[in-house]
Amino acid sequence: MATVGSVLLPLAVVFALTDPTRSFDPLTGASFNHRNITERAILRKVAEVCRDIAAGDGVPFDLTIDDSLTPDQVVQACFTPTSLISSVSFIAVIAEIYLSNGGVDLRFANRAEYHFNDETFEMGRTLITEGVSAVKASTNGGNFITARLVLGEVLHTLQDFYSHSNWVELGNTVPYDALITPALPLENLAGPTVPTCTDCINENCTDNILPAVLDDGLLISGYFDTLSSNKPEGKCSQGGPLDLTSTQEPVGGINKDTFDSDHGFLHQEAADLALNASLDLLEDIRIGVRDQNFLRVLGVFSAPVLCFVIDTTGSMGPEIAEVKRVSIDIITSRLGTGLEPPFYILVPFNDPEFGPVTQSSDPDLFIERINELTAFGGGGTPELSLSGLQLALTAAPPFSEIFLFTDAPFRDVELRPTILALIANTRSRVTFMLTDVLSFRRKRELEGLAPRVVTQTQAELYREIALASGGLTIEVPNSDLSMVTVFIEDSIATAVVTVFQETKNPGAACNFSFFIDDTLRNITILLTGTPSLDFTLRSPTGTTQTSSGVSGPLASFSLAGNFRRLRLNDDSETGLWEISVNSTDPYSVKVIGQSSLDFIYNIVEVQDGASTDFFRREGRPISGGNVSLLVTLTRSDGVSVTQVALLNTLDGTEVNGTLQAITDSTYVVTFSNFTGGTYVVVLRGVASNSTSRMTPGSFQRQAPTQITTSNIVVNALPNITVIEPGSSATIPFTVALISNGEIDQSAMGTFTVSATNDRGFPLTSPSTVTIGADSGGIANGTVTLGTSKDALSGSDVTLTIAAGDAAAINSNDVVLRFPVFRVTDISAPVCLGNTSSNCPANESICGSFMWDFITTVTDGVNGTDVEVNILEGNGTLETSTGVGPDGENITVVSYTASCCAGRVVLSAVDNAGNVGRCVGQARESDLEIVAPVCFGVNATACPSNMSLCDSTQWSFVINVTDSDGTGIANITVSLGDGTLNTSTEVGPDGEVVSVASYTGGSCCAERVVLAATDNSGNVGFCSVNAREADPPLDPPPTFIPVDEGDDGETDGGETLNTLPHLWMAAVVLLLWI
Repeated sequence: MATVGSVLLPLAVVFALTDPTRSFDPLTGASFNHRNITERAILRKVAEVCRDIAAGDGVPFDLTIDDSLTPDQVVQACFTPTSLISSVSFIAVIAEIYLSNGGVDLRFANRAEYHFNDETFEMGRTLITEGVSAVKASTNGGNFITARLVLGEVLHTLQDFYSHSNWVELGNTVPYDALITPALPLENLAGPTVPTCTDCINENCTDNILPAVLDDGLLISGYFDTLSSNKPEGKCSQGGPLDLTSTQEPVGGINKDTFDSDHGFLHQEAADLALNASLDLLEDIRIGVRDQNFLRVLGVFSAPVLCFVIDTTGSMGPEIAEVKRVSIDIITSRLGTGLEPPFYILVPFNDPEFGPVTQSSDPDLFIERINELTAFGGGGTPELSLSGLQLALTAAPPFSEIFLFTDAPFRDVELRPTILALIANTRSRVTFMLTDVLSFRRKRELEGLAPRVVTQTQAELYREIALASGGLTIEVPNSDLSMVTVFIEDSIATAVVTVFQETKNPGAACNFSFFIDDTLRNITILLTGTPSLDFTLRSPTGTTQTSSGVSGPLASFSLAGNFRRLRLNDDSETGLWEISVNSTDPYSVKVIGQSSLDFIYNIVEVQDGASTDFFRREGRPISGGNVSLLVTLTRSDGVSVTQVALLNTLDGTEVNGTLQAITDSTYVVTFSNFTGGTYVVVLRGVASNSTSRMTPGSFQRQAPTQITTSNIVVNALPNITVIEPGSSATIPFTVALISNGEIDQSAMGTFTVSATNDRGFPLTSPSTVTIGADSGGIANGTVTLGTSKDALSGSDVTLTIAAGDAAAINSNDVVLRFPVFRVTDISAPVCLGNTSSNCPANESICGSFMWDFITTVTDGVNGTDVEVNILEGNGTLETSTGVGPDGENITVVSYTASCCAGRVVLSAVDNAGNVGRCVGQARESDLEIVAPVCFGVNATACPSNMSLCDSTQWSFVINVTDSDGTGIANITVSLGDGTLNTSTEVGPDGEVVSVASYTGGSCCAERVVLAATDNSGNVGFCSVNAREADPPLDPPPTFIPVDEGDDGETDGGETLNTLPHLWMAAVVLLLWI
C-alpha cells in the first residue's frame, strides 16, 4: 500500500526530502527555520515602512523594531486606531508566504537551482532576480496573492544559499549583494572540475572544506541527491541521512540547516545572514513597488476591501441604484479615516458578457465605475453569476466579504466545483442579495416580459455556496433592499469576527448557545428564514426577548424579506447566551462582532522526519486519515486556548483536536482517524486580561468557511512558476482513491474532471481520467493552459482542477496561481557624472555649511523613465529630465544638505521596479572656511493686508563683507522677484563692503534670499523679510553704514539669517549597493 505522502509526489519518491538537511528546517524545531526567518523579516520590514511613513507624516511611532515583534504589535503601530484593528489579514499573508516558502521542498525537491545545490549559482541567482521582477510586476498590477506565492519561493532559494554554500565559511558577515543585483557579477565560482572537500573524520566535518578553496575565496555549494550517490569527483555534498552523494568520497557534507547538521556549528551565522538577506530583498521590493503597495501585498490593512458583484441585466435597475447609494455612502463616510477600504473591487455580469474586474485603491475611480453601471440587455434566464463570482474570488484578498446582487438563477452551473474550490482556498465569504425570489414572476408578466424568477430550488444552489463560505443568502423584494444593505456595513467594519454560525436544513426547533466575551463590541445576531420563524433570545442572567417586537431589553430588531438583524445593546452581559429558534423551514443563525481577538488556520500536511515538518495541503482533507491544522491567534497576551474542535454541520457533534504549541500564538492541532463529513473549526479559550465588563472570561470564535472531506485526492505538480504571455504551460495531475488514509492500489474507476481558469485563456483538459488495472491506484492527466499574446505582463491566471467520482458524491480539487510575466528588463538605473562639494573636517562647525551632490540618472537607451527619491539623508532633492547623447532619457539630480549630514543614498526606480542606488559623500576639507556675511539691513514695509500686496512693492539695502577673505565675487538673488544693484564701500576697519540694494520686489513675495559668493567659491546667504505696516508706506531709505553695535536685525524685527555655504566641485564617492 502506498502512503498518502507518496501521492503528493507521484513523479519520484521524494516525500522524505522534507528532512531538515534538505534546507533550513522548513517549519518547526529548535533550530532557526524558513518559517521564523521569513516571519521575522516581514515583521521587521513592515515595521520599518510604517515607521518611515509616520516620520514623514510627523506622527510618533512607538515600537521597538527587533526580533520579538508580533503581527498584532506591528499592525497596531502602523495605524492610528479610530476603531478596533485586526491583524488577521497580515497574519494570513505571513502564513501564505512562509508556507509557499516551505512548499519549494515539495514542488521543486530535485531542482538543484531552487536550493543552490550542486553549485548552480547562476541558475539560482536567475530564479531570484526574475522572481523578484515577477513579484514587483504582480504587485503593481494588483495581483497580490500571486505576488505572495512567488515571494515565498524566492525567499526560500535566497535563504538556502547561506545554508548550502560556503559563504559563511569564507568569513563573510554580510549578505551577498550579487544575488539580488543582476548588474553585479558572481565572482570566484569554483569550476566544475575543482575539488572542494575532503572526507569528514568520524562524522566530524569541521575542516572538510579544502584549505585551497578557503584561501582562494572560492564560492562552492554541496551536492545533493536522494536517488543516486553520483557526484563530480572531489566535490562537497550537502550531507544528512537522505543525501546519497554524502556517502561517496569525499563523505559528509557542509549544510548548516540545523544545529545538528554537518556544519551546524555555523547554523546561527547562516540563519542571521539569511534573515538580513531577506530584509535586503524585501527592501528592494518595497522601493520598487512603493510603500503603500508594499503594505497591501503583505496584507497590512486597517479595514477590509469593498467587493461587489452585480447583475446588470435589464431588470436590475433598482438594485443597481441601491448599490450606487450604499457604495457612495460607505466611501464618503470612511474616506481619510482608518476605516477606509484599502482597495475596491467591482465585477459586473450580464448575458453573455461578464467582467471586467475593476480593482483600484482610488475611491473616485470606483465611484466612477459604479456610476457607469446601467441595467441593459439580458432578459433570458438564468445568468452568468458564477462567472462574475469567479473573477471576484480570484481578485479579492483572502478572508474578503463578497456581495453578489442578482434577481436570476445562474446558468454557468459547470463552475460550481470551481467556486467551491476557490472559496475553500481563499476563505472569502460570499453573501447573495437575491431580489424578488417569490414575486418577480408576476411583476415581469405584468410588464409583458418573459418570466425571470429565482425559484426556491434554484435559490438552494446559491444557499449551498453561501453556506460553504460562511456567508448568507438574503432574499428580499428590491423595494426593501435598502433595509438589508446595512448588513454590508456590519460585515466590512474593522476586526469583524464570527462567534457562532449554524444552519438547519431541514428546519427544526433548536436551542443555540454562544459565549459573549469582554473583547467583543457591536455584537449582531443575523437570522435568515421564512416569515413564520420565531426566536427567543436569552442573556446569561435570564433576561429574554422574543421576535414579536422591534426592540426589547436586549437588542434592537429589524426585519426585511427573509433577513432579521438583532443588534445587542452596548452594555450587553458577558457569558453564555442562548437563542431558541422555532421553524420547520430552513434557517440560519450567525453571531458576529468586532474584536481584536480572532484566529486563522491552514490545513497542513505533516511529514515524519528528523523534526515535524508541514506544508499547506491543497484541496479537501482526506476522509479516514489524520488532519492537521496550523492555527494562529491574532493576539496571545493574556489569552489561553483550551480547545480547537471540528463541528459537524450535519449533526452538531464535535471532534476535539490535540494541541501542540509552536509559539505563544501558533498551534498545530491534530485530528486522528478523521471521519468524512462537512465541518467548521471552532476555537475556545479564556481571555485573562479583560479590563472592563467581566474578567476573566471564556471566549469562542468560529471560522466561517466549511471544511468538507473527500476520499479522492487530486495533486498537481507544475514544474514552472511563471507563464509568459503568448506561451502555454503543461500541468500534470494525478487522481487517486483513498481508503483508511492510504492510496487504494486495487481501486479502479473513472473520474470526471473539470478544469477552468479565470482569464478565459485557452485550456485543454481531459473530461475524465481512469484508474487502470496496473496503475497502482493512480490516474494521470494533463492540463495545457495557454495565454494570450496580448496578456498583460504582470497579470496572473488562476487554474482550478477538480475531479469527482461517477456518482457525484465525492470530489476534490487543487487551485494553482501563476504570474503571467515576461522578463524584459532586469537592469537597474545607474548614476553617472557624479560631483559633490566639500565640507569642513571640523565637525563642530558643520551646521554653518551646506554641501551639494549632482548626478545624472539613466535607465539606458532601451530603459524607461526613472523616479528618484532619498533613501538616506534629510536634504533637498530637485530633479529635471532630458535626453542623453544616445537618445536615452536622463534625469538630472541635484541634492543639497547640511554638512552635518554629509552622506546621501538615492534610489532610482524604473517602470519595471528595478532599483538602482547611489551614495553621495561630501568631501572633507582641512581649510578654515569662512563664507561672506551680511549685516546692517534696512528694509521698507509691506501692508499687513495681503489683499493689497499686488499693488505695493518693497525694498531693502544690506551690507555684505568677506572680512579677511578673498573678496566678494558676486551677489545674486536666490529667492525674490525684484531688481538687485550692488556697489562697493570701504568699512571702518578697511575691509571691502559690498552694498546690495534690492528694489521693485512685490509685497506678495515678502521674503528675499541673496547668495553672496567670494572668490574662493564660499557662499553666504542673506535672508530678509519685509516689515509689516499699514499704507501709506515710507519711501526706501538710503544706505547708512551701521554702527559696530548693530544687533543684526532688520527694522521689521526679523532676525538676519546668515548661512555660510560651500560651492566647490569635486568627485563624489559612489557606491552601488
